[in-house]
Amino acid sequence: LVPLMGADFLPKFNEGTAMVAVIAPPGTSLTESNRLGLQAENLLMQVPEITTVARRTGRAELDEHAEGVNVSEIDVDFKKDIERSREEILGDMREKLETIQGVGINIGQPISHRIDHLLSGVNAQIAMKIYGPDLQVLRTKAAELQDLIKGVPGLVDLQVEQQGLVSQAKIQLLREEAGRYGIGVGDLTKQLELAFSGRVVAQVREDQRVFDLFFRFDDVSRANLETMKRTPVKVMPTGDRVLLEQVADIYEADGPNQINRENGQRRIAVSANVGERDLGSVINDIQRIAGEKLELPEGYYIVYGGQFENQRSATRKIALFSILSLLAIALVLFNHFRSWMITAQIMLTIPLAFMGGIIWLFLTDRVFSVASLIGLVTLCGIASRNGIMMISHYLHLMEHEGEKFSKEMVIRGSLERLVPVLMTALTAALGILPLVFAHGEPGSEILHPVAIVIVGGLLSSTLLDFIVTPTVFYRFGEKAALKSIQPRKDIEL
Repeated sequence: LVPLMGADFLPKFNEGTAMVAVIAPPGTSLTESNRLGLQAENLLMQVPEITTVARRTGRAELDEHAEGVNVSEIDVDFKKDIERSREEILGDMREKLETIQGVGINIGQPISHRIDHLLSGVNAQIAMKIYGPDLQVLRTKAAELQDLIKGVPGLVDLQVEQQGLVSQAKIQLLREEAGRYGIGVGDLTKQLELAFSGRVVAQVREDQRVFDLFFRFDDVSRANLETMKRTPVKVMPTGDRVLLEQVADIYEADGPNQINRENGQRRIAVSANVGERDLGSVINDIQRIAGEKLELPEGYYIVYGGQFENQRSATRKIALFSILSLLAIALVLFNHFRSWMITAQIMLTIPLAFMGGIIWLFLTDRVFSVASLIGLVTLCGIASRNGIMMISHYLHLMEHEGEKFSKEMVIRGSLERLVPVLMTALTAALGILPLVFAHGEPGSEILHPVAIVIVGGLLSSTLLDFIVTPTVFYRFGEKAALKSIQPRKDIEL
């Protein structure tokens, strides 16, 4: 059944709300961004299940998730009693918002968005980052990747990181001309940056309020290129003045609105979310298509980040710690029973537990996540306990009650341990049974897969334990049992 199941990093959250990001091109004015936000709000309120919407346009620079005014985040509240599924409602929201031209739409949930941002720096489950030196090549390849994968089933909210060319005034200093006047290029660059871009030079306090004192040329002096060309530049140490156009070329050109870097390299991100399909299957399709059809020049490469990257990393770590846990259990059992055969018979109950956990997971969620893997690790200890209780009692009957190794002894020991094993298994199962039936309820997303795996594993291990453990012990355990109790009898003598 395992190959038929999907893979996710975390179970799909149901926070009882949604967050819609409306991303306009950088440089969009606050007025235009507000107009787009109002349009999105009106479209969302046409969805019958939505009760209220609340919008933030832009975030402060000191915010951990700072955004420009071109980004609006809309919090959406749903009615309590809804007939359509959540996926149907989100699909209706996407269909209406796609009518807004020139913006990117990303639909998620508040906590989920924050987790995604912390994992990859992008508010989406999947972040495909293309690295390279040339911005134009990066934009071209990002658009190619978007066209190639837009038909992948389950892929939603696909968009390229908003980057574009904006009109800029460029000042290119002429070193030779500046040198004739004794002007240092570095000093002149700092002066021009201060004059045209400005700088906070002090703070003014008025009662409980603090204001930054910002210094730069007035708007008239920065109004157009001709005015900037006539900016006087002081020549040191003579004190003479020359015009800026005498030591620099000033012209209008297009330049990138923003340049994003990671690890010292320029990059552009293609982001997307997953709907009605598991994350692992979608990523496998994307990697296959990109590997076959996307050609990247030398020096350019793509990195797949987001929840996918962390899902694989977490799976590898859990697999490693699971192996270490099994080895630790085996060593503790051997230290007690002094027999590898008995140790192996007790640990045989672990795959019996895995069978039930995986079968029930297949019948319910059909997705492996970090939570379900943790449930499987937990089963190792719980399932081993039942085997220890039964085999320890077999040895007790032989050592202290004079029973010989026989079928009757095994049957007696199994019947005497029937109630204790059922009690311990049922106590653990009943304790987490409410989480099993809390599927889809807000707040139960993480613990529900854990409960599914544990309860399913307890059912299978408990039922099969009364068949497999006595049979295997009777068939293969005589020599090991006699060897295990002999040292203790010698010590008593």
